[in-house]
Amino acid sequence: MTEHLARYAGAGSDGHVFLGPQGGRLRRSNFRDDWIKARTRARLSGDVHFHDLRHTGNTLAAAGASTRELMTRMGHSTARAALIYQHMTADRDRAIADRLGAMIRERPGGAGA
Repeated sequence: MTEHLARYAGAGSDGHVFLGPQGGRLRRSNFRDDWIKARTRARLSGDVHFHDLRHTGNTLAAAGASTRELMTRMGHSTARAALIYQHMTADRDRAIADRLGAMIRERPGGAGA
């Protein structure tokens, strides 16, 4: 990735990681063929779409990343966009419920009193 960034990516904090054929912004129309070739080389099913990779956010969320951290890593400008990719897992749901239960029990007059 370091080599790719040094060779191809646009300069500065607003630079793009992947550029189009003319060195400009990569557009969907000229990315599709490249995605199909990459997917074929990786031996991925035709059912795997590039947008499926955006669900990395779910993995980051499960690892405890905050909404702001997800926004930064995934390039979202709004929390609403980041939240689309956060799917609650059963384990995460159980952990949240357990923490809330513990908080209630610890409060004076809580469920454990």
